Amino acid sequence: MKIIEKINQSNKTLFSFELLPPLKGQDASRLYHTIEELLEFNPQYINLTTHRDEIEYKEIKTGVFEKKTVRKRPGTVAIAAAIQHKYGVPVVPHVLCAGYSKEETENMLLDLHFLGIKNILALRGDSLRTENLFKPQEDGHKYAVDLVHQISDISTGKYIDPDIKNKTCLDFCVGVAGYPEKHFEAPNLNFDLDNVKRKVDAGADYIVTQMFFDNQKYFDFVDKCRAIGITVPIIPGIKPLSKKVHFSLIPRIFSLDLPEPLAKELQRCKTNDDALRVGTEWAILQAKELVKNNVPSLHLYTYGLADNTKEILKSIF
Repeated sequence: MKIIEKINQSNKTLFSFELLPPLKGQDASRLYHTIEELLEFNPQYINLTTHRDEIEYKEIKTGVFEKKTVRKRPGTVAIAAAIQHKYGVPVVPHVLCAGYSKEETENMLLDLHFLGIKNILALRGDSLRTENLFKPQEDGHKYAVDLVHQISDISTGKYIDPDIKNKTCLDFCVGVAGYPEKHFEAPNLNFDLDNVKRKVDAGADYIVTQMFFDNQKYFDFVDKCRAIGITVPIIPGIKPLSKKVHFSLIPRIFSLDLPEPLAKELQRCKTNDDALRVGTEWAILQAKELVKNNVPSLHLYTYGLADNTKEILKSIF
């Protein structure tokens, strides 16, 4: 079932969460354990991240550094299909511009279609650590809106190769990202909002937001989206903080602010357990207010942690 259908047919706030594929060399047991811990709360879908190739430089015997391309978390398509088959919960794999050519994207969409996966989240993805600015793959997309256009094209049977015959239409439900405090590369929020609208106009069915810690930022973002004609559901993304280092790391990486009360509490934390408690309590406050305001769904960025996610869900569902 498509995510947009679930949202439109529900008269209450739904719940979803996001997971990372296991690192290369690990099995999926931890992933399955997290899912099984959260099934009692009836998740309506599960997002699964996709990770591009990374560049590493390793010193060889001659003392020269050798450039090596690695993908540390492979298998998103296979794992997404395994989860959906094993638990009967729709899985939403991330489809990226970063690291993929248009043809590779098309082949990934075909694989997902063959495996019965009807939902995807279309994202630009991150630049390489060695790059100051994002560079698309050769013959790849530079912007997420272009990726959404490709997905919309293939839903009408428009493939890269115009000579393909008996073209199957691959009809996906497409989610895209929104940034209540703007994308860190955008010069201002209005510019970023225009980018979001372009993605919706290109065919996106719903928006899921980047994490935020002040609910007013989300409410303001929704109001501004509606003001420029964006009508699709806007799902708030919540990240429960769990480590002391998040005090400085999260604002820097994601270009967002921590509210003063939260920042002060985190600064007082002596251990990661203290930070986990503070982060969970704050996420519960956020979640309760969002549900009270009838958001279409809550999307939790779990990073594989089930215990704090369960505590949050027990307080609201």
